[in-house]
Amino acid sequence: MKECPLPDKPEYAFIGRSNVGKSSLINMLCMHGGLAKTSATPGKTRIINHFLINESWYLVDLPGYGYAKVSKNMRKDFEKTLHNYLKKRENLYCLFVLIDSRIPPQNNDLEFINNLGKMKLPFAIVFTKTDKTTQKQLADNTKAFTKELLKTWEELPHCFYSSAVTKRGREEILEYIASLNFMPILS
Repeated sequence: MKECPLPDKPEYAFIGRSNVGKSSLINMLCMHGGLAKTSATPGKTRIINHFLINESWYLVDLPGYGYAKVSKNMRKDFEKTLHNYLKKRENLYCLFVLIDSRIPPQNNDLEFINNLGKMKLPFAIVFTKTDKTTQKQLADNTKAFTKELLKTWEELPHCFYSSAVTKRGREEILEYIASLNFMPILS
């Protein structure tokens, strides 16, 4: 947290299970293939990475939660860092929670989202890797995921569908960020 930039600009952070495609999505949004480091190995992102966009807002790549090929101590450090960032970063306008669209709902994703509700944090959901699944599988998995969420939520957050390969969702996510940039931070 001490190494984060001054909290003087809106931040939009991206989080999800390890290897869900956070860095790939950030690279796609920025149209810069090597901006955020990507890897086939889960747990590659190990620090909070800020990317200044148009000198006016930050895109933030957070370490993944869940499985990663790291020690238990490092995983605990990740969790502590994430908790502190989410709880204390007053200029966090929206947290984008990335969900792998190829798989059915996972408990750690659902628990994480329910904890965001308890923390009263603004968030949106991005279903990733939509190019790597069939339309039926995508529909089935996203429907199952939203059905699970509706067990604990009265209303669902904004949901987006993305593919770093086909650029699906790029315009929608950037338009959503632009709409939030003109809103004051709620306290």
